[in-house]
Amino acid sequence: MASEAHKHPEHEKKALQLRLRKIAGQINAIERMVGEDRDCPEVLTQVVSVRKALKSFAELVIHDHLHHCIEGAHSAKEGQRKLRELLSVLERFVE
Repeated sequence: MASEAHKHPEHEKKALQLRLRKIAGQINAIERMVGEDRDCPEVLTQVVSVRKALKSFAELVIHDHLHHCIEGAHSAKEGQRKLRELLSVLERFVE
């Protein structure tokens, strides 16, 4: 849930959005490949690419969260709360 004070630099948001558009394009390409009955190894190669792209995207979001949200917290208590939230999400991320 975003708060009023939760702001990231515009250039970082645009870079993340660009990455997501590229990932969406890759997923659309996979859908077309399935519709065209392409060989399974070709499809799976593209799936691997999407997984890597999503992992890279997630790593950037984690990095940004550490620097903007946790380091920039208004108080130590807020920083600790945000760190606990991140750790909770990371537990699911690494499953």
